[in-house]
Amino acid sequence: MSDDVKERILDWVKQQKKSKLYFNDLCKAVPEIKMMQAKKFVNELVSEGKLKYWSSGSTTMYMLPSEGDVAKEEKGMN
Repeated sequence: MSDDVKERILDWVKQQKKSKLYFNDLCKAVPEIKMMQAKKFVNELVSEGKLKYWSSGSTTMYMLPSEGDVAKEEKGMN
């Protein structure tokens, strides 16, 4: 189930017009689960490098890693 939920979150993020999304926006991808469960899945996606944090200093948002970030991580440069 967890892989299915994470895949749904990622697919939903990829369909959005905005590149940076709030956590509440990500919860819309899986409305049937509680926010605490969604937070766990989103944090796992960040740990796996499939999502990353973006911060303005006062607000934390989530975004897909850029192509360059993925290439650096694969080469162990991150």
